Amino acid sequence: MKAHKYWSVGALLTMIGTFYTGYKGLKAAHKYFAFGSLICMIMAVYSGHKMISGSKRTRKQVEKTKAEE
Repeated sequence: MKAHKYWSVGALLTMIGTFYTGYKGLKAAHKYFAFGSLICMIMAVYSGHKMISGSKRTRKQVEKTKAEE
């Protein structure tokens, strides 16, 4: 799923920005990067969960075909 990859890359970039602004002592920018990193991580986990779990309809169809065999 493309969305998971993009959210993960976004989280990585914002984490790098968070570390850099923390190292430089830029408190206001550090807060924004940290909040952005949090949002990106939440969305990456959510999109990864959707990718792994799949849809219930598809799982039921697979279970039916296995039961018929």
